[in-house]
Amino acid sequence: MKGGRLVRRLRRIRDLLTGHMDTALSDALLGQLKATKEGAWLAMAMIGGEVGRTGAHEQMRTIEHLGDEERRQLVEELESALITPIDREDLFRLSRSIDDVLDSLRDFVRESHLYRVPDQIRFTPLLDQVIVGIDALETAVRDLVSSPSAVPHDALEAKKAGSAIRRMYQYEISRIFSGELTNDRMKERELVRRLEIVGIAIGEAADAIADGAMKR
Repeated sequence: MKGGRLVRRLRRIRDLLTGHMDTALSDALLGQLKATKEGAWLAMAMIGGEVGRTGAHEQMRTIEHLGDEERRQLVEELESALITPIDREDLFRLSRSIDDVLDSLRDFVRESHLYRVPDQIRFTPLLDQVIVGIDALETAVRDLVSSPSAVPHDALEAKKAGSAIRRMYQYEISRIFSGELTNDRMKERELVRRLEIVGIAIGEAADAIADGAMKR
């Protein structure tokens, strides 16, 4: 542990002397996004029948723990960072929104496990856009260090994915309410609502990183 802290301090001194941003922060964000993407792919595997609902529920706990650990690391790094890629408040907003994405994916998997709704493959297009949004956020975080001018475009791509999820949610709600409101239909409504919340959180993450890039 002490050795790891020393390495981080030496890296910070190197970054400060060379005029580079503190890469420990972007590393922590990328770690969060990696865990979040794993959660999205797990949800995709679950609705496709490649992973059982009980198994997915259990695996998601491990993924959520990894994401929480990366977020904890980012908060710790923020306390002593010499140079931040964007404003500290925007970094915290970004990290919190990424955490909200993973938490909502966790809720989707958990409620799928509890509700046992049949034919969940119809949620595939929504989860496709979730992964597109996470990929765009990952690109934006990488560009914070290597190509800051590209960040607004990356953020816009993430924002588009979030908006697409919300539009799909509206179509799904229309379909659900167009027929008899059975127990399964109401359970579907709860599941698709979880994915809408994921889309909202992706949009909020995009806003945070775009706002931070504009202030630079």
